[in-house]
Amino acid sequence: MPITQQRSFLFVPATRPERITKALASEADMVIVDLEDAVALSEKDKARQLLHDYLAVTPEAKVLVRINSTPQELQHDLALCQEFSNVIGIMLPKAETCQQIEHVARCGKPVWPIIESAKGLVSLSSLVFTDGIERLTFGALDLATDLNLEPGTPGAATLLDQCRYQLVVCSRAAKLPPPIESVVPEIHDTELVESVARKAVEMGFAGMLSIHPQQIPSIHKAFTPSAEMLSWARRVLETAETVDGAFQLDGQMVDEPVISRAKSLLARASF
Repeated sequence: MPITQQRSFLFVPATRPERITKALASEADMVIVDLEDAVALSEKDKARQLLHDYLAVTPEAKVLVRINSTPQELQHDLALCQEFSNVIGIMLPKAETCQQIEHVARCGKPVWPIIESAKGLVSLSSLVFTDGIERLTFGALDLATDLNLEPGTPGAATLLDQCRYQLVVCSRAAKLPPPIESVVPEIHDTELVESVARKAVEMGFAGMLSIHPQQIPSIHKAFTPSAEMLSWARRVLETAETVDGAFQLDGQMVDEPVISRAKSLLARASF
């Protein structure tokens, strides 16, 4: 699936390989096998072995892998990812330096830095120009903790939106695809998931992380353009083929930026 059409990213713990198969069969656009937060420190070696065995017998399973950022675990994680071609990208948690990203990129896989700290946020304008980056995302819960925010408050929401702004702007400046929204921890509150996803769309994000298959339909609903929007986009492009320069449609001026938006909407809907 083209990167522009990836809306939902479903986390699965590496300690539960049977869930990887279920996740791949779900509606999620991409599956992320987690070696980090979902795996206890005492089970890191077991998780790697289980993932190794799974990837070896299911070469058709294309997954992203979230590795550990600690040096003692990172090298083992990278060696595992490098071994298998069906690992199509590496999510690097707590990304803070260009050197971190460069080190991960040397294993030959696209890197998805996860911004989860003030240090990572301050460094973002330089991080995005590091070779090997595929796309940015962030961990709202870890970032809120690092910034000493009060969870669930208007003040915390305001500051996290400032962080989102930086991800969108820096991604665009580095000509990266739009970033991916963080997870919503409330598994069964699908209305909240859709609300967060819709706001992310409005802010320029192109997809969202998820922790349960139940969240996927709400994410897709938010990130898929409506029938009305698609109808408008088609009419814009159809009219643009018949005229030179700017024109009016439905009482509004249409020029090159509007035509580009119409093309983007249709590309997002090509699932």
